[in-house]
Amino acid sequence: MTMMWAHSGDSHFLEPDLLWQQILPKRQADRMPRTEMISETEERVTVDGKSFTRRVPKIATAKGATGETIVEMSHRPPGARDVRKRLEDLDREGIWGEVMYASIGLWCALIEDRTLIRDAARAENEWLASEIQGVAPNRLVVTALMPLLDIGDAVDEVHHAAEVGLKIINLPTGVPAGMPDYNDDAWEPLWAAAEEAGMVVGVHIGTDADEPLSKMFRGPGGAILNYVETTYGGQRVANKLVSGGALDRHPDLKVLISEGGATWVPFLGDRMNEAYRQHGMFVRPQLSQPPKEILYRQVYASFQHDESAPAALLAMGYRNVLFGSDYPHIEGTFGHTQKTLHELFDDVAPEVRQRITRGTFEELFPHVSAPAA
Repeated sequence: MTMMWAHSGDSHFLEPDLLWQQILPKRQADRMPRTEMISETEERVTVDGKSFTRRVPKIATAKGATGETIVEMSHRPPGARDVRKRLEDLDREGIWGEVMYASIGLWCALIEDRTLIRDAARAENEWLASEIQGVAPNRLVVTALMPLLDIGDAVDEVHHAAEVGLKIINLPTGVPAGMPDYNDDAWEPLWAAAEEAGMVVGVHIGTDADEPLSKMFRGPGGAILNYVETTYGGQRVANKLVSGGALDRHPDLKVLISEGGATWVPFLGDRMNEAYRQHGMFVRPQLSQPPKEILYRQVYASFQHDESAPAALLAMGYRNVLFGSDYPHIEGTFGHTQKTLHELFDDVAPEVRQRITRGTFEELFPHVSAPAA
């Protein structure tokens, strides 16, 4: 197959085992998220005295674009930790630029100590800018950890993250306990700061603060039910930021919902417009445009395998669609990225393929540009 280069709006890095011990005082490092395998298929996650267990995939064999075996892996191939090996994987897969979310760091949403999360965000973002993004700044776009237990701390960290060269902040789908929801005007300073700094707001699905501890579906269909359930949090964030007026007040603020698919955006826009029109007597605040137009203008959505995603642009007029490989997770495309890209885009118009594989990403992050072939 001809190499089809693409950018990825969703991937993850796996932090070094002793990262927190390297960048924080011991009394704080010991309280930060950590994981340990307790069996071949289960690991324990511990965050500031709270812990839970979760299943992890068994070892599988990844295949390259021509069918060759690349590496024996679970959801953690060597490039998940080693940035230079990661770049080799990306070259092999045909991925140039990528947005990179944390792995263990996503559990920071469970931290309830304002000082701890503020200090951790400051230290980790400097490490991310230097040790991860700094290795390939024209390719790797790393999300900044945000301290959300105090909005003033969050505003300060937006400016700090921008100063050290990061381009995107990471917000969980659910706010920390005790904080107002994202549609509340209390968050206005954060939206203003992100817009002023030119920072994209990145939201990865499945990151509600209480999600790891909440009841999961059991019994028939549980694996599919739980996987699908994680997608709804990103849709709720988009709805809140549009309906609450934040994006209307900040038309240059861009929001990326990663790994949640793309065709939900047209559906959600239609539903929001219907509510805005038919229930107009109850709607507060009034928006300068129908909500669907704001949603289409400022919310971006990444997908990995969705056959319907190109139609969101081609048939439904939603242009902010971008591919995401979800490297290195098993639901991602590692080992078959080229096969997936060709299946998705060989039969679509070149302008649609270019927009989804490259153009949308480069609109969000104009300093990144993929090779022509």
